[in-house]
Amino acid sequence: MRLRGRKGILENLQAQPELVVLEPEQYKGRWAELFGNDHPIFVELGMGKGRFISGTSVRMPEANFIGIDMYDELVRRASDKARAAWEEQGHETPPSLMLARANVEKLEDIFAPGELDRIYLNFSDPWPKKKHARRRLTHPRFLEMYKRVLNADGQIHFKTDSETLFEFSLNSFADSGLQMTNISLNLHRDGINEEHVMTEYEHKFMGKGMNIHRCEVVIGERALERYDEIRMEPYRISSDERAALAAEEAGEE
Repeated sequence: MRLRGRKGILENLQAQPELVVLEPEQYKGRWAELFGNDHPIFVELGMGKGRFISGTSVRMPEANFIGIDMYDELVRRASDKARAAWEEQGHETPPSLMLARANVEKLEDIFAPGELDRIYLNFSDPWPKKKHARRRLTHPRFLEMYKRVLNADGQIHFKTDSETLFEFSLNSFADSGLQMTNISLNLHRDGINEEHVMTEYEHKFMGKGMNIHRCEVVIGERALERYDEIRMEPYRISSDERAALAAEEAGEE
C-alpha cells in the first residue's frame, strides 16, 4: 500500500506526543498508566483515517481507545480526525484516545497478556487469494494472539464488506472454539444503524448499496458469563410464573 502524504509527516507525528505514540512497545503493560486511569482499553487494528476510533471514543468516554496503523500518513490523518472530533466536545487534545504506529504482527510486543478489553477489526484487507489466507486478521494464528492480550471481559467486534472474508472469519471463529453473537449479514438493512460509528470505507460502501457484515466474538470468561445470562433471560421463569404453574399442576391432580 502506497500513500501520498505531506512532507514532514514524521516530524508532524513527533510533535504530537500527547496523542501519537511512535514506539508503543515501551508502554507494554503500562497503557493504563499512560491514560492515567483504569478504564477498559479498546483497540482498533488498522484504523485507516481514524473516523471510527475518533467517533467511538467521543461516544464512549468511559473507556480508553487506541487506534493502530502501520502507515505514518494514516496516523497523521487520524490525528486530524481525532482532534476535530474532540474539539467539538471542548477538548483541544483527546483525553481518552491514543494513536499508535505499529504493525499488527507485533501486537504482543505492544500489549501485555490480558491488557485489552476489546479489539475492533473494521474492513481489514480481505487478502482474497487462498495463498494469502494467513495474512487475514481473522486467521486462527491472529485469533490465538488476540486471546492472549484480551482479558476476562475480552471481545472482538468485526465488520467487513467482503462476503468471502466474512464466511472465512465465521469459520475461523468456530474452528477456534469462540462464541459468536449479534451476527448481521446486512447491518444497515433498515437504514443507517445509528448505534454504530461508520468508518470511511463503510460510508463509501453504503453509498454504493453494498451490504455490511458484522459480528461480535465473546472470548473472556466474564464476557461469556454475561453472554449466557443474556442468552437465557427469555427462557427464565419468574417466581410468580413458577407459583402459577405449581398451582395449575396441583389443580390438575
